[in-house]
Amino acid sequence: MELSQLRYFCAVAETEHVTQTAERLHIAQPALTQSLHRLEKELGVELLAARGRGIALTECGRFLYKRLTPVLETLDRLPRELSAMAEREQNTVHLNVLAASTMVTAAVIEYRRQQHPTHFQLFQNGELDHCDLTIFTAMPGQPLRQDGGGFCCDERIYLAVPRQGRYAGRSAIRLEEAAQEEFAALGGGYRQFRAICDRFCVQAGFTPQVIFESDSPATVRNLIAAGLGVGFWPEFTWGVLDTPEVLLLPIASPDCRRQLVVRAGPGRLERPAVRQFYEFLAAYFQRFAEIRPL
Repeated sequence: MELSQLRYFCAVAETEHVTQTAERLHIAQPALTQSLHRLEKELGVELLAARGRGIALTECGRFLYKRLTPVLETLDRLPRELSAMAEREQNTVHLNVLAASTMVTAAVIEYRRQQHPTHFQLFQNGELDHCDLTIFTAMPGQPLRQDGGGFCCDERIYLAVPRQGRYAGRSAIRLEEAAQEEFAALGGGYRQFRAICDRFCVQAGFTPQVIFESDSPATVRNLIAAGLGVGFWPEFTWGVLDTPEVLLLPIASPDCRRQLVVRAGPGRLERPAVRQFYEFLAAYFQRFAEIRPL
């Protein structure tokens, strides 16, 4: 069976007249008749029967027409649906957010508020390599791939401590002074940030005593803010720590900072939707730190 045969049959079933259908379809009547006969032969049943000057559907014809109608309607919608899907995909930016999730989410919200017709799909998977933009963290000076383009910036990392007690009045701290403290730390999908902070502790000569570990930055922030442990606090990606009970101390030694990296996949910046959001995100990061191209 050919699709054209099925369409011809449905058209004839609607008009119940071969000549009128042939004129409507702009084909010769003999060609239409031959097509219908071939369909009946292939199916092995009679679909149409003569009725006066017109034709009528047999029981098998009515059954076939009933089954074909939704199928052909679906096929007719496919070009529009595929076109809409392709347009949506062209206007969708795929983000793999392995760091600075709070900041990146805020940037996406602000971008959408500006009435940009862009859709976003956010992932958090270190194994993905097909996203348009990947946001991750790295140690300062760590070599970075440059195949797709992107930018990076440095972010200082503070130590959040209780404002009262032994740290009262302090303006800075050496990380080794916190060797006996209990830490609230990130885990789970935030392995990059956790690994960097653990490395800072090793450089200071100790292994942190982690009493609470969560894959939720908000939970860790709240625990630190409640004074239930000290912890590392990125300078700007976690936002302002506005609780009076906790003090953010710059770490005098070692040099505690990380690179925030926004890397584009190869060829992704050629898509207008990705390029436009990428430029917006670069300007958004520029509000907080000096950015450098990869």
